[in-house]
Amino acid sequence: MRDIRLLTQMFIPGTLIGPFTQANPGLGGVCTFVGEVRFDDGVEALELTHYEPLTLPGMHDLADRAFDRFELMGLLMVHRVGVLRPGEPIVCVSAAARHRRDAIDAVDFCMDHLKSAAWFWKREKRANPNGREWHWIEPRADDTRDLARWQS
Repeated sequence: MRDIRLLTQMFIPGTLIGPFTQANPGLGGVCTFVGEVRFDDGVEALELTHYEPLTLPGMHDLADRAFDRFELMGLLMVHRVGVLRPGEPIVCVSAAARHRRDAIDAVDFCMDHLKSAAWFWKREKRANPNGREWHWIEPRADDTRDLARWQS
Protein backbone atom coordinates (compact mmCIF):
# COMPACT_ATOMS: atom_id res chain seq x y z
CA MET A 1 0.00 0.00 0.00
CA ARG A 2 1.23 3.46 -0.90
CA ASP A 3 -0.51 6.60 0.38
CA ILE A 4 1.20 9.92 -0.38
CA ARG A 5 -0.68 13.13 0.41
CA LEU A 6 -0.22 16.87 0.66
CA LEU A 7 -2.87 18.43 2.92
CA THR A 8 -4.04 21.98 3.54
CA GLN A 9 -6.17 21.05 6.58
CA MET A 10 -5.26 19.62 9.98
CA PHE A 11 -5.15 15.83 10.23
CA ILE A 12 -5.21 13.35 13.09
CA PRO A 13 -2.34 10.87 12.64
CA GLY A 14 -4.12 7.98 14.37
CA THR A 15 -6.93 8.06 11.84
CA LEU A 16 -4.34 7.43 9.10
CA ILE A 17 -2.06 4.92 10.83
CA GLY A 18 -4.79 2.41 11.80
CA PRO A 19 -6.12 1.95 8.25
CA PHE A 20 -2.55 1.94 6.88
CA THR A 21 -1.57 -0.89 9.22
CA GLN A 22 -4.71 -2.86 8.34
CA ALA A 23 -3.99 -2.45 4.61
CA ASN A 24 -0.67 -4.30 5.01
CA PRO A 25 -1.56 -7.80 6.24
CA GLY A 26 1.36 -10.01 7.16
CA LEU A 27 3.63 -7.15 8.17
CA GLY A 28 6.24 -7.76 10.81
CA GLY A 29 6.65 -4.14 11.86
CA VAL A 30 5.35 -0.64 11.40
CA CYS A 31 7.38 2.44 12.23
CA THR A 32 5.72 5.84 12.39
CA PHE A 33 7.05 9.33 12.91
CA VAL A 34 4.76 12.30 13.53
CA GLY A 35 6.26 15.79 13.57
CA GLU A 36 4.33 18.59 15.26
CA VAL A 37 4.70 22.34 15.57
CA ARG A 38 6.63 22.87 18.80
CA PHE A 39 5.42 24.92 21.73
CA ASP A 40 8.71 26.79 21.79
CA ASP A 41 9.89 30.24 22.93
CA GLY A 42 6.92 32.29 21.84
CA VAL A 43 6.18 30.46 18.57
CA GLU A 44 2.63 31.35 17.60
CA ALA A 45 2.48 29.81 14.13
CA LEU A 46 4.45 27.97 11.50
CA GLU A 47 3.81 28.53 7.81
CA LEU A 48 4.84 26.01 5.17
CA THR A 49 4.76 27.09 1.55
CA HIS A 50 5.75 25.00 -1.43
CA TYR A 51 6.12 24.94 -5.19
CA GLU A 52 3.00 23.02 -6.17
CA PRO A 53 4.17 21.59 -9.54
CA LEU A 54 7.10 19.86 -7.79
CA THR A 55 5.92 19.04 -4.28
CA LEU A 56 3.59 16.07 -4.69
CA PRO A 57 5.56 14.59 -7.63
CA GLY A 58 8.70 14.99 -5.51
CA MET A 59 7.06 13.20 -2.60
CA HIS A 60 6.14 10.34 -4.95
CA ASP A 61 9.73 10.23 -6.22
CA LEU A 62 10.95 10.04 -2.61
CA ALA A 63 8.51 7.16 -2.00
CA ASP A 64 9.87 5.37 -5.10
CA ARG A 65 13.40 5.73 -3.74
CA ALA A 66 12.31 4.37 -0.35
CA PHE A 67 10.67 1.34 -1.99
CA ASP A 68 13.81 0.76 -4.08
CA ARG A 69 16.14 1.03 -1.10
CA PHE A 70 14.17 -0.87 1.57
CA GLU A 71 12.00 -3.98 1.52
CA LEU A 72 8.67 -2.29 2.21
CA MET A 73 5.13 -3.53 2.09
CA GLY A 74 3.67 -0.06 2.38
CA LEU A 75 4.48 3.61 2.87
CA LEU A 76 2.31 6.43 4.19
CA MET A 77 3.63 9.98 3.75
CA VAL A 78 1.39 12.91 4.66
CA HIS A 79 2.61 16.52 4.83
CA ARG A 80 0.79 19.74 5.66
CA VAL A 81 1.14 23.11 4.00
CA GLY A 82 -0.32 26.43 5.10
CA VAL A 83 -0.40 28.06 8.52
CA LEU A 84 -0.19 25.67 11.48
CA ARG A 85 -0.44 26.32 15.21
CA PRO A 86 1.65 24.80 18.03
CA GLY A 87 0.63 21.21 18.69
CA GLU A 88 -0.69 20.58 15.18
CA PRO A 89 0.87 17.76 13.19
CA ILE A 90 3.06 18.80 10.25
CA VAL A 91 4.10 15.43 8.88
CA CYS A 92 3.32 11.74 9.33
CA VAL A 93 5.50 9.06 7.75
CA SER A 94 4.73 5.41 8.39
CA ALA A 95 6.42 2.38 6.83
CA ALA A 96 5.28 -1.24 6.94
CA ALA A 97 7.71 -4.09 6.37
CA ARG A 98 8.20 -7.74 7.21
CA HIS A 99 11.18 -6.76 9.38
CA ARG A 100 11.51 -3.77 11.71
CA ARG A 101 14.84 -2.45 10.41
CA ASP A 102 13.45 -1.77 6.92
CA ALA A 103 10.45 0.06 8.42
CA ILE A 104 12.60 2.10 10.80
CA ASP A 105 15.20 3.00 8.19
CA ALA A 106 12.59 3.89 5.56
CA VAL A 107 10.91 6.38 7.90
CA ASP A 108 14.29 7.86 8.84
CA PHE A 109 15.28 8.11 5.15
CA CYS A 110 12.01 9.85 4.20
CA MET A 111 12.13 12.26 7.12
CA ASP A 112 15.73 13.25 6.47
CA HIS A 113 14.82 14.07 2.87
CA LEU A 114 11.57 15.87 3.76
CA LYS A 115 13.38 17.93 6.39
CA SER A 116 16.38 19.01 4.31
CA ALA A 117 15.93 18.32 0.61
CA ALA A 118 12.25 18.84 -0.05
CA TRP A 119 10.14 21.46 -1.75
CA PHE A 120 8.94 23.26 1.38
CA TRP A 121 9.84 26.66 2.79
CA LYS A 122 9.15 27.30 6.46
CA ARG A 123 8.79 30.42 8.49
CA GLU A 124 7.57 30.95 12.01
CA LYS A 125 5.77 33.75 13.74
CA ARG A 126 7.11 34.66 17.17
CA ALA A 127 6.08 37.21 19.72
CA ASN A 128 8.81 39.69 20.56
CA PRO A 129 8.95 43.00 22.49
CA ASN A 130 8.15 44.93 19.30
CA GLY A 131 5.17 42.83 18.29
CA ARG A 132 4.95 39.70 16.17
CA GLU A 133 7.35 38.91 13.37
CA TRP A 134 7.77 36.17 10.79
CA HIS A 135 11.23 34.60 10.41
CA TRP A 136 12.40 32.11 7.76
CA ILE A 137 13.73 28.80 9.04
CA GLU A 138 16.79 27.29 7.37
CA PRO A 139 17.87 23.65 7.73
CA ARG A 140 20.26 23.16 10.66
CA ALA A 141 23.74 21.66 10.29
CA ASP A 142 22.40 18.48 11.95
CA ASP A 143 19.74 18.23 9.23
CA THR A 144 22.38 18.41 6.52
CA ARG A 145 24.50 15.77 8.28
CA ASP A 146 21.46 13.50 8.67
CA LEU A 147 20.71 13.77 4.95
CA ALA A 148 24.33 13.05 4.01
CA ARG A 149 24.10 9.61 5.68
CA TRP A 150 21.98 8.38 2.78
CA GLN A 151 24.38 9.37 0.00
CA SER A 152 25.96 6.21 -1.36
